[in-house]
Amino acid sequence: MLDNDIHPLILCGGNGKRLWPLSRAAMPKQLLALTGQETLLQTTIRRAAALPGAQAPMLVCNHEHRFHVQEQLETIGHVPAAIYLEPVGRNTAPAIALGALELATKDPDAIMLVLPADHFIDEQEMFADAVRQGAAAARAGYLVTFGIVPHSPETGYGYIKLGAPVSLGEASETGAPGAASISHVQSFIEKPDRATAETCLAEGGYNWNSGMFIFSARAYLEELQAYRPDILRAVKLAWENKRSDLGFYRPEDLTFTSCPADSIDYAVMQSTQRAVVVAAQFGWCDVGTWNSLWNIAPKDLDGNAIHGDIFTSHTRNSYLRAESRLVAVIGLDDVIVVETPDAVLVMHKDRSHEINRALEHFTQNGRREHLEHLRIYRPWGWYEGIDKGERFQVKRIMVKPNGKLSLQMHHHRAEHWVVVSGTAKVTLTGEERLIGENQSTYIPIGQHHRLENPGKIPLHLIEIQSGTYLGEDDIVRFEDTYGRGE
Repeated sequence: MLDNDIHPLILCGGNGKRLWPLSRAAMPKQLLALTGQETLLQTTIRRAAALPGAQAPMLVCNHEHRFHVQEQLETIGHVPAAIYLEPVGRNTAPAIALGALELATKDPDAIMLVLPADHFIDEQEMFADAVRQGAAAARAGYLVTFGIVPHSPETGYGYIKLGAPVSLGEASETGAPGAASISHVQSFIEKPDRATAETCLAEGGYNWNSGMFIFSARAYLEELQAYRPDILRAVKLAWENKRSDLGFYRPEDLTFTSCPADSIDYAVMQSTQRAVVVAAQFGWCDVGTWNSLWNIAPKDLDGNAIHGDIFTSHTRNSYLRAESRLVAVIGLDDVIVVETPDAVLVMHKDRSHEINRALEHFTQNGRREHLEHLRIYRPWGWYEGIDKGERFQVKRIMVKPNGKLSLQMHHHRAEHWVVVSGTAKVTLTGEERLIGENQSTYIPIGQHHRLENPGKIPLHLIEIQSGTYLGEDDIVRFEDTYGRGE
């Protein structure tokens, strides 16, 4: 490996609860296009790939999102070095350990750049300069975090108190602006109240804690061993017993699940004597709340950030988003209004933390609006409910070119398929046939069947289900291209 190689590790296992109703468990914020045409994950990958010396990224994500992540990589033409699937989330310290162990097998001194998949950064050159400075410190043995120079008393971020400057020959010799802005970390401060945040801003010498890091695989594993050997022991055992699955790596489930959950901040950075901070000057936002999206979004003359079919009157300083229909907002200031086909959020901008109350209510009452959208994505395409009543259900289905549903059967329902566009290959009790636009077929209860798209364009069809039970768990799979056993 070359001395200037950088190995990005993208962490994309978050759930984005505070961005409900757009972000949901089955399709969290990092997989959504919230700040442009591409998703937060895709922009993070592109940002990392544009760095000098950047190698193919490693990713750590939840196994439930694996096919979304894989497809989004393919869409932008990036081939990952590895995708690790967490059976359950164990916070950032174990996730980063997976990447460090993978990288250490090739070169223990390789430099890894840890990037959350849900950040907004708008100045690539300044970002690249900060990474260059951080890489120089990492090669000198430091564990580097990137601090954001604060411009307001933000209470949603942790703070870093800067200590003495760090002198690095490589950084200072470049003569680049900000080359001396590397400091030892004096202390970390948890997300403060308003008064404490104002004090930090007035005193100076503080950075926001961005949650981005750069260090060698060796340095991270050494410090994890020193301060949280229990985490390293569990992750290493799970990593050693990993298995490959359709291009993904799965750490051994039981061992990884038993690993203590902890963030890199608590597990390592607040204890190590090797922590330094690069005071970055680029525009940055942790896209965690609707208010944060309003902060970075383009606005009209009334200070409104508008997305979709929106009518406003006497409304100011608000974030207004319509996904599927016309929304009118009249006489309201400082509000969040987000419409989706099955849920609408109306909230004052200062109340974003209270979304959790709504999600707890949904969980306690057996609702699913916080778990998935009406359109449910699968590795072969998607489906969405159109209508539902006693003993029947109607769905719209899209199957991607070369997509193939599992060979399956149902105990309690029959199905009628009507092709709207494209060509369907239908397997029924071992026999295959092609059906085209405006043609249909019938799948009786208990019959083995499969739906495929052998064509080069998406297949769209309408499915009418009828029977005594229409739940998605009435599927018995006999064969599945995507390795789904459930």
